[in-house]
Amino acid sequence: MTSYLIRPDLVTSPDGPFLAAAELTQAEARETPPHSHARGQLMGALSGLMSVGLDNQNWVVPAVHAIWIPPHCVHSVRSYGPFSGWSVFITEPRCANLPGAPRAIRTTALLREAVRRAATWPGAELDQTQARIAEVVIDELRASKEESLALPRPEDPRLIRITDALAADLSDNRRLEEWAAWAGLAPRTLSRRFLAETGLSFAQWRQQARVLRALELVADGVAVTTIALELGYENVSAFIDMFRRALGTTPGRYLAAEETNDNAGA
Repeated sequence: MTSYLIRPDLVTSPDGPFLAAAELTQAEARETPPHSHARGQLMGALSGLMSVGLDNQNWVVPAVHAIWIPPHCVHSVRSYGPFSGWSVFITEPRCANLPGAPRAIRTTALLREAVRRAATWPGAELDQTQARIAEVVIDELRASKEESLALPRPEDPRLIRITDALAADLSDNRRLEEWAAWAGLAPRTLSRRFLAETGLSFAQWRQQARVLRALELVADGVAVTTIALELGYENVSAFIDMFRRALGTTPGRYLAAEETNDNAGA
């Protein structure tokens, strides 16, 4: 039996409140196959890990982040293990001034608190107080800065074999030439096709995969030394340097900022 996150009519119908929200806490993994709906959806994580499939990209959603999915955009959703998060559904006319393409954002304490309030509403037309809170959600989304949480997926089966193997073991430090030989490709072909199909070089793709995995582990409170080893770095300093170059801060400061946001929204 399907367990709905929110009443289906609040997702598919243009009628009803212009904004509806729901929160979800679960102990087991949850997977939703590719689908779309007329309302735009903003989905965020509070704890645990969620991924969103959009076109040929996989968007990882670590804690205190969210993904905006415009109306009619086909997407799939998967959570891994224990997870707590939320979703907001906005009617299509109210999406006109919101981003026209999917994007990842880092949420604010104000946005999360407004969503928490909205998730308690019954799904009826909004009163004046509720409408003001709903407008806060829309304003926060409109003003948010885009973050790079997407990992493009190639189409060539040989490249997919490589990316799947890397995703399973990001500590694998084989060079491009070694991966090419393993997959039966010439190094130049691998390099050229990787860039053409993902928009990233092989080295950039692997680093992005490591950054996203690092965000997941940092959000779960895993020790920095353990993260560095899991991602294939010889020492903690090299990992911290990569993290700083990619995100503009160190893992410790990133986690402290998340904890500050959580406390502010509590």
